Amino acid sequence: MASYRLLIKPSAAKELEAVPPKDRRRIASRIQHLASEPRPAGTEKLSGQEKYRLRQGNYRVLYSVDDAKLTATIVKIGHRRDVYR
Repeated sequence: MASYRLLIKPSAAKELEAVPPKDRRRIASRIQHLASEPRPAGTEKLSGQEKYRLRQGNYRVLYSVDDAKLTATIVKIGHRRDVYR
């Protein structure tokens, strides 16, 4: 399987910096794994959108996948109570 290129929006990078260091390392690790498998087990497609959700503890990573260009774009990272707003 081809490796996907990871793109992170600047706003998502800022949101990742705001996460506590312990959780930040886990989230970064999960994001890096998206390059080899953009739809790993446990992800869900969001209804009404072309985005997916990745869970890591109390935090969620929202991202979109473009199979034609082989890219995964991280759109938003945040606590589960705020990320969907």
